[in-house]
Amino acid sequence: MPIDVDKAVGAVFAPTTYEWSDRDVILYHLALGAGNPPTDEAELRYAYEGDLHVLPSFGTIPPFSTMMSLGLVEGIDIDLTQILHGEQEIEIHRSIPTSGSVNQEGRITGIYDKGKGALVVMEIVSVDIKSGEPMFTNRSSVFVRGEGGFGGESGPPTKPTAPDREPDHLVESPTCPQQALLYRMSSGDLNPLHADPGFAMFAGFDRPILHGLCTYGVALKAVVGAALNNEPERVGGYRARFSGVVFPGETIVTRIWETSDGIALEASTAERGEPVLSHGWVDVALMP
Repeated sequence: MPIDVDKAVGAVFAPTTYEWSDRDVILYHLALGAGNPPTDEAELRYAYEGDLHVLPSFGTIPPFSTMMSLGLVEGIDIDLTQILHGEQEIEIHRSIPTSGSVNQEGRITGIYDKGKGALVVMEIVSVDIKSGEPMFTNRSSVFVRGEGGFGGESGPPTKPTAPDREPDHLVESPTCPQQALLYRMSSGDLNPLHADPGFAMFAGFDRPILHGLCTYGVALKAVVGAALNNEPERVGGYRARFSGVVFPGETIVTRIWETSDGIALEASTAERGEPVLSHGWVDVALMP
């Protein structure tokens, strides 16, 4: 079997280092659609170094190369073209600076049998090189098609996060036709699925699709703007499930519920009404 569960669970990734500057942060924000309108004070917080703030979803960028080395982990022998990003969670231990560097270590924390595929859960901790303290932790779940049916546990059930009522906020975030091309340059995710029409059609899509982590960032920006007074430092954690795709040029509609425990969210496309993010949740915290 390509996945040896006994060997893979607990296996570690090769450590990596990532360094960024304010330029990288701004490019990431622009790839999410920030800076529109370009004279808006809240938008300039993401697009101009004069008063630059960091959207916490930027923390998904440093561990990307670690995550993509999944096929090199002991006990994992899979075709990386058969994986789909299932869920993403980031826990913020301290506010992400506009420039910095981190050392990263990751491991496989669980593998679950989903019948038609296997769900592999990874955890990657990014540690500030200057202080030696954790800055953020990413937990990613990927679905590996064709690797299920091995008789393992199916994993814990996921409970709905959105209250059974109308949302407190609804934010429409238009994407541009070239948004996937912008995001792939800012993130380092060069998967041709997001750029090559022929490859996208081979994968079963009419045209290239937007990166799921781009949608993830767009939705968090909507939450920060609508419910957190444009203060990204108040995000203590963020998780969501990828439930569908966005085609560049479509509008992402984020529905937001404020609760006493945190903020729930879901997202869909305005044009097709298709869900793209579900089980979304933002932990609110005042960061130092």
